[in-house]
Amino acid sequence: MSDQVRFHDWFLNGFRQWWPYYAMMAPGLLFFFIWHYVPIWEAKMAFEQVRIIPPNIWVGWKNFQTLFVSPIFYQVLANTLIISGMKILFVFPVPIIVALLLNEIRNGKLRGVIQSAIYLPHFLSWVVIAGVFIALLSPTDGAVGQITQAMGFEPVNYMTNTGTIRWVLVISEIWRSAGWDSLLYLAAIFAIDPQLYDAAEMDGANRWQKIWYVTIPGIVPTIATLFILNMGMFLSADLNQVINMQNAVNASTIDILDTYVYRLGLSTGEYALATAAGLFKALIGMALILVSHLVSKRLTGKGVW
Repeated sequence: MSDQVRFHDWFLNGFRQWWPYYAMMAPGLLFFFIWHYVPIWEAKMAFEQVRIIPPNIWVGWKNFQTLFVSPIFYQVLANTLIISGMKILFVFPVPIIVALLLNEIRNGKLRGVIQSAIYLPHFLSWVVIAGVFIALLSPTDGAVGQITQAMGFEPVNYMTNTGTIRWVLVISEIWRSAGWDSLLYLAAIFAIDPQLYDAAEMDGANRWQKIWYVTIPGIVPTIATLFILNMGMFLSADLNQVINMQNAVNASTIDILDTYVYRLGLSTGEYALATAAGLFKALIGMALILVSHLVSKRLTGKGVW
């Protein structure tokens, strides 16, 4: 029997056995194929002059040159770096802390109630969350403004204040994602061998020492992997969040690469420039993943692969 026939029989037998699982995977695979793999071919538009009637004209690096001499591009790049850096510093550690605290709650019912409460914001769209924060932070009738006035201070319009709007993005991101993102760390904590805790207790370790010497080292691989993946999305800064929080006053402070690409592509019809900006972001993201992986391998011995 030839290798081709063996492969054919092996494939058919495997498909008959596992077809329900393949059927469940099909919508997700189709989504990724259409929205993540098919567009790769159109990345060549970054090197072309787009024409209404094909074919497009090849212009090489001209679109990138136009992009890199634009002062607006450097402004949105700086905004993206600042916002993403703030999220890495202040948002990324919060799910780890939440998971550690949830793991210390011994009452199962109480932990379930708390988990349900902190997971709920993840299922709200940014349209809803933006509406909540706009109402909450209103300087006239928002809860924060009323508390500020009651304490004798002048209310601040946080949504239009260029000095506070980035912190609004950070806090709203923590509120929405901290609980849900803690699931992965909780799963990693539950996978730690209980005998390690027993051994630490026999050595006289208290609760904080168990967390420091057993729990945290046990979830380091998960932390390293998620940090590397977050670095790959470093230049994204969450388009959905920013576009719903953005207004004419704060636009100069929270205008990021994704909103810039959105305007170029859909508002002004500069498809080639928008593709060039998107390709630039993707290449930087890939470079950050590689660098983060190598650094993580060197420091912790763990990486994505």
